[in-house]
Amino acid sequence: MRSRSSTVRTHRAVTTLAGLLAGALALTACGGSDDEKIGGGESSGSAGTGSTVTLPKLNGASLEVAAVWTGGEQKNFKQVLAEFEKRTGAKVTFVPAQDPIINFLGSKIAGGKPPDVALLPQPGAIKQAVDKGWAKPLGAEAQAQLAKNYAQGWQDIGKVGGKQYGAYYKAANKSLIWYNAKAFENAGAQEPKTWQDLLTAARAVYDSGVTPFSVGGADGWTLTDWFENVYLSQAGPQKYDELAQHKIKWTDPSVKEALTTLAQIWGKKDYIAGGANGALQTEFPASVTQTFTGGDQPKAAMVYEGDFAQVNIGETKAKVGTDAKVFPFPAVGDGTPVVSGGDAAVVLKDSAAAQALVTFLASADAATIQAKLGGYLSPNKNVPNSAYPNDVQRTIAKALIASGDDFRFDMSDQAPQAFGGTPGKGEWKALQDFLKNPSDVAGAQAQLEKGAAAAYGMGG
Repeated sequence: MRSRSSTVRTHRAVTTLAGLLAGALALTACGGSDDEKIGGGESSGSAGTGSTVTLPKLNGASLEVAAVWTGGEQKNFKQVLAEFEKRTGAKVTFVPAQDPIINFLGSKIAGGKPPDVALLPQPGAIKQAVDKGWAKPLGAEAQAQLAKNYAQGWQDIGKVGGKQYGAYYKAANKSLIWYNAKAFENAGAQEPKTWQDLLTAARAVYDSGVTPFSVGGADGWTLTDWFENVYLSQAGPQKYDELAQHKIKWTDPSVKEALTTLAQIWGKKDYIAGGANGALQTEFPASVTQTFTGGDQPKAAMVYEGDFAQVNIGETKAKVGTDAKVFPFPAVGDGTPVVSGGDAAVVLKDSAAAQALVTFLASADAATIQAKLGGYLSPNKNVPNSAYPNDVQRTIAKALIASGDDFRFDMSDQAPQAFGGTPGKGEWKALQDFLKNPSDVAGAQAQLEKGAAAAYGMGG
C-alpha cells in the first residue's frame, strides 16, 4: 500500500522549530507583545479583510457541515462558516459529530440524511469514505485553491487512487510539551532536549513537590501520540512508515523498545497526576487546564500535546509564552520527532454549495479568520504569519510551512479507524490498558497486534 503519509519534518526543520521556539519565548520574556510579528513580512490581517477566492452567489442554498470539534474549536470554526454565509448567501448548519466519525456518518447516511461536508481527522477515514462510495471528488475550483496554497505533500494525503477528495483545512504539530513556567522555576528544572533530560527535569519537579505530568488518558488518542513520538525518534522514519502500514507487526522488537521507554514515565504512578486511574478518567481539555491552574501547586507541571492545547490554556489565566511555555518533544533516539495531524474537508453530497464551501476552506481567507482566533494551525502557505495571535503560535506555523513536503502524518490516523481511531477499541484501548499496567509490555504488544491484524484485514 502506498503511504498517504507524513510525520517527521526533516532534522533541519525540527532543529529550526526548536530554535524558533526558543527565540519566541526569549522575545516574549523580554517584553515582546503577543501582537508583535515574527518574520514573514506580511501586513497584519491582509487576507482577513480582502478576498483571495471567488465564490458563487448561493442565495437559498442550505448546507450541513459535520466535525468532531467541540468547545473553542467549534465556536471559532462557526465564525469561518459565518463569513462563508455572508459572502455567498448560503445557510450553513454545524453538526456536532462523535468519534469515530465514520460510524457517525454511516448512521446519518443510512438514515438518508448525510451532511453535505464532513471534516475527517484521519487519512484512513478519507479512504474509507471513498471505498464506501460516500465521498465525492473535489471540483476544479477547490483543486485550484489547493494547488495555489498547499505544498504537494498536503495535497497528496487528501488523494485516494490519484483523485483529490480531501482539502486539509487544519493541521497540528503534535510534538510539543507544554509546561508551567512557575513550577519549572521553583524546581530549578531546565527545558529538556533529550529523553534523559526529560526524566531529569521530571525528577526535579517531583522533588519540588509537584507531580511532573498530566495525562489525558480518558482520550486514547493522546496516548497514541505519546507512543508515536517515542517510536518515531527511537525507531526512525522508515520503521515508522512500515508500522503505520502494518508491514511489520506490533510484536516487533522496535515496538517493545518504545513501550519500555514510555514505561519509564507511565510506570511511575507518582509522576502522573492522579496516577494511572486518575489519568484514565481525565479528558484532554482537563489535562491541559489542570497544568495551568492552582498557583504554585498545579496538579502537574507538564502536559504533552499539540499546538491546539493553546485553546485550553486560553480557558485559564495563564498567558502563553510567559506562564505557559513549550518545548519540542525531546529526542529519544537520533532525531527530534515531529508528528503532524490534520482535518480534511470532504464532500459527501455533491452540489455547487458544497463544492464552494470546500473551495473556501482551502483558501487563505478562511484559514486566516481562524488563525486570528488562536488554537489553530493551517497547512495553507498563504496564511499571513502575522495572523497568528502570539509569538509561540507564529513560530510553530512558520516551521510547519518551512517544512514543505518533509513531514509525516500521525500513525494512528493512517490506520483503519477500527484500530487507530475508535474509543474503547484497538490502539486507543490497548494503550489505555498499558497505561494501567506498564510492566506488561509483551501483553500490550500482543493486544495491539491482534487489533491491527483484524483491522487491516489480515485475520486475527
